[in-house]
Amino acid sequence: MTAIQDTSPPRGPAWLDRREYPFTSRWLTLSSGARLHYVDEGTGPAVLFVHGTPTWSFEWRHLIRALAPSHRCIALDHLGFGLSDRPAGASYAPESHAERLRQFVDHLGLRDFTLVVHDFGGVIGLPLAVGDSGLATRLMVLNSWMWHLGDDPAVRRIGRLFGGGLGRFLYERLNFSLRVIMPGAYADRKRLPASVHAQYLAPFADPRGRGTVLWPLARSLGRPSPHAERLWERRGDLADLPALIVWGMKDPAVKPNQLERWRSALPRAEVVEVDAGHWPHEEVPDAVCAAVTAFLAR
Repeated sequence: MTAIQDTSPPRGPAWLDRREYPFTSRWLTLSSGARLHYVDEGTGPAVLFVHGTPTWSFEWRHLIRALAPSHRCIALDHLGFGLSDRPAGASYAPESHAERLRQFVDHLGLRDFTLVVHDFGGVIGLPLAVGDSGLATRLMVLNSWMWHLGDDPAVRRIGRLFGGGLGRFLYERLNFSLRVIMPGAYADRKRLPASVHAQYLAPFADPRGRGTVLWPLARSLGRPSPHAERLWERRGDLADLPALIVWGMKDPAVKPNQLERWRSALPRAEVVEVDAGHWPHEEVPDAVCAAVTAFLAR
């Protein structure tokens, strides 16, 4: 792989709000020729942010600004998301994102970093903290998971709905993920202003992209996942790591019952419950930044 770093002033597509996202764009070219976009801001101990769906590194902007004076903040866009390339024929399954993330971390030579995960970022990013890799030495979890969600009846119903042709139609043609699920997963929809929502809508203006990139993750919710099962089996590797869990307690998607699984897997973790939905770092950024800053200071 070859790293190509953009040293020109921050630019991007016309829709990109550089006031909200003022970071320098950098690129990693995979052996396939596809480019992963990422930001690398600040100096100090490294913090790696791993997003889920249907978002991109934009969701970490508040935390990056808060931590960059004292930490090196690295956040990539998974292939197909945000400003990264979206090649036809690539796999957009969680395990494929996980493998590309490992290649990204190895290329940057990251070691002993704090890993921050949200949503699908858990099953994508947490392989970096288990087994022989053990590259991440501190964890922060925000409304995420590291197991197969299909044993939850509510998630299983959602998986059945979105796993077939109807689900693909809803995702691809009606943009259901971004126009319905995302705002519906906020505790207070007023905390998702149109200007911010636009930054998530713009990368998926093309129906084909929504069907190719977003729908495979939705479909995976209701299907057996050997990748997630293997990850959950290694949860003991995480038990003694310093960990912070920040949980939006009004999340209708990943409900507080999933928080209890985290408490069992990370019995020594600090848990901060906040009045927010699925994106606590978007809804109540001040509270989340305060909790994260205090955790890293310790």
